[in-house]
Amino acid sequence: QVQLVESGGGLVQAGGSLRLSCAASGRTISSYIMAWFRQAPGKEREFAARITRSGGNTYYADSAKGRFTISRDNSKNTLYLQMNSLKPEDTAVYYCAATTSGSSDPRTYHYWGQGTQVTVSS
Repeated sequence: QVQLVESGGGLVQAGGSLRLSCAASGRTISSYIMAWFRQAPGKEREFAARITRSGGNTYYADSAKGRFTISRDNSKNTLYLQMNSLKPEDTAVYYCAATTSGSSDPRTYHYWGQGTQVTVSS
């Protein structure tokens, strides 16, 4: 079992930045492909970014490319999401998740955090 706890969300103005963290416990995240998803009110959960076990490869949703950077520190058992140039449409609850199979489909992820709210004001 892996327990995931997100932090770093908050209220920011459009154009601002936030850095989300996801601290893992129970097992080392080095065994897992990790990802960030987000869910806006009334919408389905959507993929934002994922990173391979070693951190060597990253993948982004089109909406995140060029603005978000996913990274991991396996020695600290922590996943990160640096978000720059934030827009009001980035407002959502952001979740970190872990899987043993690389995918953008949330149904393939085994472990989830409780989420952290990101609100971007215009």
